[in-house]
Amino acid sequence: MATGEPLDAEDRNAMPDSAFAFPRVRKEPLNDARHVRNALARFDQVRDVTDHERDEAFQRIKRAAAKFGVDMTEDSWRELGKPAKARRSSDKPRTQAPKKDLYAEAQRKKIPGRSTMTKDQLIEALRK
Repeated sequence: MATGEPLDAEDRNAMPDSAFAFPRVRKEPLNDARHVRNALARFDQVRDVTDHERDEAFQRIKRAAAKFGVDMTEDSWRELGKPAKARRSSDKPRTQAPKKDLYAEAQRKKIPGRSTMTKDQLIEALRK
């Protein structure tokens, strides 16, 4: 396996639990800079972990980021978020979605004040 390359199943299975941000569920490997950036980007998509596990994962990511020279601006995993109970990662609002589609979703979710929101405000409200 070359550094920065995607991991195949064999490589991933050979990695110790400690090489993952979330070792219990073996999610988000931290073996190089590319995977550290990926762990940051996908942090809020990891399911079935406790807030304590998120605290520990964030510390692992910070150490790996320092090791591989990845800049982090976040001071807490809460800045990265966590998944809403009813939302799948594919449900997140897309910035390229038309405003009318975002409004319809906000209407379905009964988000107050939606009729006066801009597209950016709708996207932000739907992320909560």
